[in-house]
Amino acid sequence: MLNDLLAVVLAGGEGKRLSPLTRDRAKPAVPFAGQYRIIDFTLSNCLNSHIRKIIVLTQYKSGSASRHLAAGWSIFNPELGEFIYEIPPQMRVGERWYEGTADAIYQNLYSLEVIRPKYILVLAGDHIYKMDYGKMLAFHQANNAALTISAITVNRQEATGLGILEVDEKQQVIGFQEKPKEPKGIPGQPDKAYASMGIYIFEFEKLKKLLEADAADPDSSHDFGKDIIPALYPKERVFAYPFGSGETREDASYWRDVGTIDAYWEANINLSGVDPEFNLYDSQWPLRTYQSQMPPAKFVFANVREKRVGRALDSLVCNGVIISGGLVERSVLSPGVRINSFAQVHESILMHQVEIGRKSRIRKTIIDKGVRIPPNTEIGYDLEKDRQRFPVSPGGVVVVPKGTVF
Repeated sequence: MLNDLLAVVLAGGEGKRLSPLTRDRAKPAVPFAGQYRIIDFTLSNCLNSHIRKIIVLTQYKSGSASRHLAAGWSIFNPELGEFIYEIPPQMRVGERWYEGTADAIYQNLYSLEVIRPKYILVLAGDHIYKMDYGKMLAFHQANNAALTISAITVNRQEATGLGILEVDEKQQVIGFQEKPKEPKGIPGQPDKAYASMGIYIFEFEKLKKLLEADAADPDSSHDFGKDIIPALYPKERVFAYPFGSGETREDASYWRDVGTIDAYWEANINLSGVDPEFNLYDSQWPLRTYQSQMPPAKFVFANVREKRVGRALDSLVCNGVIISGGLVERSVLSPGVRINSFAQVHESILMHQVEIGRKSRIRKTIIDKGVRIPPNTEIGYDLEKDRQRFPVSPGGVVVVPKGTVF
């Protein structure tokens, strides 16, 4: 069944709300949980769902994502009919970039037709979650659906900024609302609503006709949520697949769009807890990424009298990290980070090759790749002072961009 399915991952998102982390990279390529990239979670879902035919559509500042895919995901054998192909914009249908999610796939219909899949699974490459797409395909087939949309259950009062699916008792879609003031409830759960996750399954031939008709419509915004779904559900069988349906993992209902600095910081820091909502250590659902060849993390100096003790408490610490007589608490340290003596790092995210100088104090801060913090520097303790040098989120998270020189 899965041999007839092609996964198309939309990975060209600019991620403006996540700036400056997206200043030099697309949102799917932003590091997460120390050693991963955001796109790794969608691709790991494909791998764990036994989907081995994958196309990744990139666009915005795709260099980082391209290098990561080549280094970490070149694991498929085309001779066995499996592959992962990255396709940048080719301008086959005109001299323009992608104008929407539907247009991105329309512009690549040629590449899809060469493969000739029976089903197309459309995925976003910028969310954190676990999902068995095979179960969604079985649901799609059982309902003889023209389109199946994965839907997450949300509180109605929190659903006004989302695309809301109205369904009947059989989960068939009978209405769609884009950012409604009064979201429709779920049958039997009037205080809840179904929000579209941007995960779709189509029959390829059906999708091809829809995209060709949409491309010919001068009034269309060429978006699945705004144009394709509203045009389809009144005429065809469209179903909502409840996210987490049939899953037994404790984190089966976990889904995060880490699209803002505050959401990104919170999702990372929560992973450092004793029992986080999202389990990185699930041996039944391994998460794949590229890992550079680095030595193990090292904690040195145990001079208690001088308070020069290398420690990390409630933290994620990756390979190549050296904590040399400093203290790290509730933080995420990416590969190659160095914490020097008497430095303190609290509730912070340090990306690859960041160095914290002696006696520096860092709190509630994201420091991007390769930045070196000089000795005796304080960040996160005086936000007014920090705002003169760095971006500060509404939630008080300080961001030190890549390339910052002190």
